[in-house]
Amino acid sequence: MQFLQSDTVASSGAEESLAGQLLIAMPSLAESEFDRSVIYLCAHSADGGAMGIVVNRRISQPGFDDLLLQLDIAPTPPRRRIGLCAGGPVEAGRGLVLHSTDWDGDGTLTVNNDISLSANLEVLKDIAAGDGPRDALLALGHAGWEAGQLEEEIARHSAWLVAPASREIVFGADHAAKWRKALAAINIDPLRLASFTGSA
Repeated sequence: MQFLQSDTVASSGAEESLAGQLLIAMPSLAESEFDRSVIYLCAHSADGGAMGIVVNRRISQPGFDDLLLQLDIAPTPPRRRIGLCAGGPVEAGRGLVLHSTDWDGDGTLTVNNDISLSANLEVLKDIAAGDGPRDALLALGHAGWEAGQLEEEIARHSAWLVAPASREIVFGADHAAKWRKALAAINIDPLRLASFTGSA
């Protein structure tokens, strides 16, 4: 695993940015790699596109300890562990840490008052030592959209729903329930979604 370089994480700087919100995959994406995905948007602007982390795709192998060994981060075993997610299809071999804003370092993007994204090894070193941010999730890869692409997918009403983010959905351990919880946050019953797929 490689750790994402800090210059890969860029601020959105948009007036009507969706950064800090969730994207919920619609049933039309059932045959894609985003089936029932919940994505936390870290950056979004009309000119620069969008970037997010899938927060409900647990990775069991390799384990957190194995990744720390690959990165030569001590102590082994670590004093603290965090969950791993398949963050998306873009650069799936590179890592990013989504975390609460009580930790900051070089390459850290503050998404909002609650959540930041870090692209350096220092955050993992602090976590391994038993410190670091209160909430954290290590993602391998991320999701990305070119300028205007996400807006078009949302406007079709067939790919994504937008919902507010919560600590439980972003950092919670029950990955299987996150899609339904995200839908519940906007009062949508998943059983009724099949008939609400819009037009392509």
